[in-house]
Amino acid sequence: MTVQIAPSILSADFAALGEAIARVERGGADFIHVDVMDGHFVPNITIGPPVVKALARVAKVPLDVHLMIEEPDRYIDAFAAAGASMISVHVEVLPHLHRTVHAIKQLGIRAGVVLNPSTPVGTLEEIAADVDFVLVMSVNPGFGGQSFIPGSVAKVRKVRDMLDRSGNRSALIEIDGGIDLGNAAQVVDAGARILVAGNALFNTPDPERATRELKTAASRGLAASSR
Repeated sequence: MTVQIAPSILSADFAALGEAIARVERGGADFIHVDVMDGHFVPNITIGPPVVKALARVAKVPLDVHLMIEEPDRYIDAFAAAGASMISVHVEVLPHLHRTVHAIKQLGIRAGVVLNPSTPVGTLEEIAADVDFVLVMSVNPGFGGQSFIPGSVAKVRKVRDMLDRSGNRSALIEIDGGIDLGNAAQVVDAGARILVAGNALFNTPDPERATRELKTAASRGLAASSR
């Protein structure tokens, strides 16, 4: 199994998204991570389906759409139609999580569930067998450029254990927040296989090179985890 990199456009230049995406794709990006914020669930507002539709026209890799919003059920169809290949929703806002996960899957899209830093892993117990991936937030969501929460490494291990015990060994763990060259190998060794990074890629002189270097660093963690 390989490690995949999902650059987050939250840290990119919104006036030149097409070029920003092209640069990280040249560096080996596997997905483009799109943070959708509503100003209610998180203290920020970003983009909606029209921008995702525009991104789908220029991106050569799949779009990974992270819904940080209070009512994701209302917008799943719209983001799917706009071109999302993966949609993740927060366990904290969904009383009928099983229904939402399966609604996403019925659209032919990979369905993920997101855990905020303070949300216990145990909240996934009844849905672990159904998800395609779990997104572990390693910062409190809402803004880019935050520092990695060290306890996230142990949390990734707990999620991997829960997924394996549920029989869902094919489900991947994604991690988002403060990911950089200093911690990439560590989170991969813990079980993460999709790394979201924004500031560490787009706020550098050469996002293409930064993407390539992050993937190399993450691969060292893959080698460690296989020992």
